Amino acid sequence: MQKNNAKTVQSNPNYNHQRVEPKWQAKWEQDQLFQDTINRMQQAVKEGKKIDPMYLLFAFAYPSGSGLHVGHVESSAALDIMARYYRMQGKDVFFPVGWDAFGLPAENYAIKTGVHPEKTTKQAIKTFSRQIKRLGISYDWANELSTCHPEYYRWTQWLFTKFFAKGLAYKKPGMVNWCPSCQTVLANEQVVDGLCERCETPVVQKDLEQWYYRITDYKDELIEGLEKLDWPKATKQHQINWIGRSEGAEIDLELADAEGNKLGQTVSCFTTRVDTVFGISFVVISPEKFKEFKLIEHVPGELKETVEQYLKQAFHKTEAERQIGERDKTGVKTGLQAINPVNGESVTLMVADYVLAGVGTGVVMGVPAHDKRDWEFAQKHGLKIVPVIKPADEAKARAFNEKNPAECTPEYGVMINSDAAAVGGGSYNGLTSEAGQVQLLADFDEVMRATVNYKLRDWLISRQRYWGAPIPIIYDPTGQPHPIKDKDLPWLLPTDVDFNPTGESPLSSSKEFLSRTQAYAAQEYAELISQKGWDQAGVGWMPEFDTMDTFVDSSWYYFRYLDARNPDEFAHKARLKNWLPVNFYLIGPEHIVLHLLYSRFFTKFLRDESYLDLPSGEPFAKMRHQGMILGPDHRKMSKSKGNVISPDGIVEQYGADTLRVYEMFMGPLETDKPWDDRAVQGVYRFLNKLYNLMVEALSLSEPEQSEVKLERKLHVTIRKIKKDIPALKFNTAIAMMMELGNEWQSAKLVGSSDKALLTRQDLSKLVRLLAPLAPFMAEELWSLLGEEYSVHQQVWPEYNPELAQAETVTIPVQVNGKIRGELALSADELENLTQEVVLTQAKALDSVAKWLLNDDGEAMTLKKEIYVLGKIVSLVLNNI
Repeated sequence: MQKNNAKTVQSNPNYNHQRVEPKWQAKWEQDQLFQDTINRMQQAVKEGKKIDPMYLLFAFAYPSGSGLHVGHVESSAALDIMARYYRMQGKDVFFPVGWDAFGLPAENYAIKTGVHPEKTTKQAIKTFSRQIKRLGISYDWANELSTCHPEYYRWTQWLFTKFFAKGLAYKKPGMVNWCPSCQTVLANEQVVDGLCERCETPVVQKDLEQWYYRITDYKDELIEGLEKLDWPKATKQHQINWIGRSEGAEIDLELADAEGNKLGQTVSCFTTRVDTVFGISFVVISPEKFKEFKLIEHVPGELKETVEQYLKQAFHKTEAERQIGERDKTGVKTGLQAINPVNGESVTLMVADYVLAGVGTGVVMGVPAHDKRDWEFAQKHGLKIVPVIKPADEAKARAFNEKNPAECTPEYGVMINSDAAAVGGGSYNGLTSEAGQVQLLADFDEVMRATVNYKLRDWLISRQRYWGAPIPIIYDPTGQPHPIKDKDLPWLLPTDVDFNPTGESPLSSSKEFLSRTQAYAAQEYAELISQKGWDQAGVGWMPEFDTMDTFVDSSWYYFRYLDARNPDEFAHKARLKNWLPVNFYLIGPEHIVLHLLYSRFFTKFLRDESYLDLPSGEPFAKMRHQGMILGPDHRKMSKSKGNVISPDGIVEQYGADTLRVYEMFMGPLETDKPWDDRAVQGVYRFLNKLYNLMVEALSLSEPEQSEVKLERKLHVTIRKIKKDIPALKFNTAIAMMMELGNEWQSAKLVGSSDKALLTRQDLSKLVRLLAPLAPFMAEELWSLLGEEYSVHQQVWPEYNPELAQAETVTIPVQVNGKIRGELALSADELENLTQEVVLTQAKALDSVAKWLLNDDGEAMTLKKEIYVLGKIVSLVLNNI
């Protein structure tokens, strides 16, 4: 391609984003820039060429009907900057896009309006796609996915059949949220303050047959696999806490009535502190376990009504509400007792809804002297407190009141009040907590057993909703489940469905679904039908009417991206091997537990079944979270608050580049940041200034050498941005670009008026530097330079180490508000030195050190030591 004649460029102070941005957007689409990456790289491999793959992934987006707001822009712009940067670094970047298109919002809209969710979803995807392309996000659209497309959910169903074949998909009764008025199951998000969001009827818990994935089979590996991942520590800890592995023991306690008569029933409690077992003063049982054991029959008459009322209220609460309610310490005395096996004492049996039947044993022991939660519960309900561990530290032990402790002491220590003589045992007084645990487990092995407990429960995937992937199961006349065979997938979502809630799953209203099932059974299960003597036409066979949780769809999409159009397998093994694990994953903090946990579970299963050559079983090597763009009122953006900012208006007024650069400049990527219209205007002015300086430079004659100070600033900037982009420090990268613009503006005011201050070579570097941040403007400037299209296919500029190191920053050092010295730091030192080192160097300056001494030459105490990065050091003495 011939270069443009840059000599003909005229100085134009007005950058017209409304003309420039659509022009280059159309050009990129026409040339299919950065499209079909996987197939191109696969062909390169076949030709014997080396590839350097990098897989960048943004969390699956839900295409809501309202379209993007500016909060969505932050994460996609951040990843696009990385994609463009790494391409210029020579990486073969795969940056795909797709839609998590099934789910409740579209279905609820269909119930309200009668418009089929497929129609509204397609329109929402169209709107999102238009907005994203307008922002210059360089997604690889050739591999676009949508979970509601049959060729996607075909493989979601295929995965279900693989889990089913291995016994990892199973059906059992499970508690669900049920609205008695709407006669339907509700998701947790449809329950507001215990009421149905539609009709405000109190929601109850109902036991229904549900499908589960046996994620608990991988519980230990899901913990162990976190160790080598480059993820935020807090995210790893959330995963660990959710799995909730704890080592301890189960202890059996017999139940007795109010008079101490044994009921012939035993409950088991899990504890990590066997050493505190002598301090049990109450036992709390979940409402479900209380009902299962039929204990209401033994409750004394004067308490029965109170207990029944409490149980009724508990069964109306959702699990989430019960967990939140733990803070209120609700519960009632039952009049029944549990017998402590180590000392034979009878303790109060309470029923409380914060104890969940599906967590642990559904029964917990209360040791208020040594557990804060139990202490607060005992204080509220007037339960006794028995200290059985005293501090090991002598000073703390002397202050410890063994009969009436002032607070709970959860730490390990020395056992006291721990005498088992009443049950034929010995005394454990004086043993350390650690030694006591070992001894107790050995002595009471008939009622105690060492065990490992987990909070993690199997994943309930059934949803009694329409807009989701049908579970590929049909039931024979005896109710036994049979999978749809692989060759017959996808098992299509029927369209003749009544969306309105009727008390049953919406799919049950489809006549086509039922007739299809019976015809399928007659053909595919003919031999079984013949053996059993069932109706040859398949009469009596029923489809599974539930659909799958949308988390199932999004637990494996990153695999399908790699082979999105493959009709024969969910993804080709060679492609998976070449591109996995994902190099970098950017997701919102709302997905730090379940989505990541489920994705890791899927990956480990596929590895174990040899569909995936990934020994670690970990799909995402590096992952980070973006913060939230808040409204101008500093609150989360929402329609109800009226504080939503649409990107369309910002792009129209200021341009996509301005929106991108502004959101990256607002602050660190991971923090929440409020929208500020004035700051948007400031970024707009900065980009226009840079454009004008560039255009003016092109209208002047080229100097033999760039102006020295400006050239140094350029190389410092290249060096800085090369470090900042991989570190996701987009705000500081842009700040450095702004400094460069200011340096250029200042140099222009004192420089020669007939010559440019930068050579064409340096101008070229500057434009390439701008390219990932402001892609449209950079492409336009690259064209004006007369360079070969496209700037986004060029090599990242290199810096001269000597020039990049040459710049120093002078930092004033204050003592008690007065400047007493200056600290000169190189650019490298400024970036890498810790605050502690900078403060030490500042205090060591001769001109400063003398002000830190008293009249006797002794060092005075500093009240404050403050270092504002690159700006100032402030030392405040204690004498003011």
